[in-house]
Amino acid sequence: MSVDIKEQYEKIFRYCYYKVHDRDIAEDLTQETFLRFLESPHYRDMGKELHYLYTIAGNLCIDSFHRKNGEELSECITDDKDYEDCILTNVALGNAIRRLPDEDKEIIMLRYVNEVPVSVLSSLFGVSRFKMSRRIKKILDTLKKDFQG
Repeated sequence: MSVDIKEQYEKIFRYCYYKVHDRDIAEDLTQETFLRFLESPHYRDMGKELHYLYTIAGNLCIDSFHRKNGEELSECITDDKDYEDCILTNVALGNAIRRLPDEDKEIIMLRYVNEVPVSVLSSLFGVSRFKMSRRIKKILDTLKKDFQG
């Protein structure tokens, strides 16, 4: 497996931004992630490039002491009624996601925002693919109940 750096750059940036909530810091962490990735051919040769990228990014985010509140992004651009419904839905879903444990939030973000495969997630979190699939289903069930209730 060969990692397309251009394709993964934005995903790693979103991951870092999710962790630190500061655009400038996330940009710096993303650049540092790719510098370290490119300087270490050992893991790339083992076929675990994506896992290695997220491991580097996660560790850099943990090491970052700068925790600031960032701006929230919305993709809603429609007419007034639809825009209002979209905002209400985003707020309700955002609240449901905020109530999840941190690790569950991270799994959902990686899986559905960055489209990280379940096999890579299972490797990142040290569990089997089957267990990760069940965990994702459980998280989604929790969100569904919370979102509807």
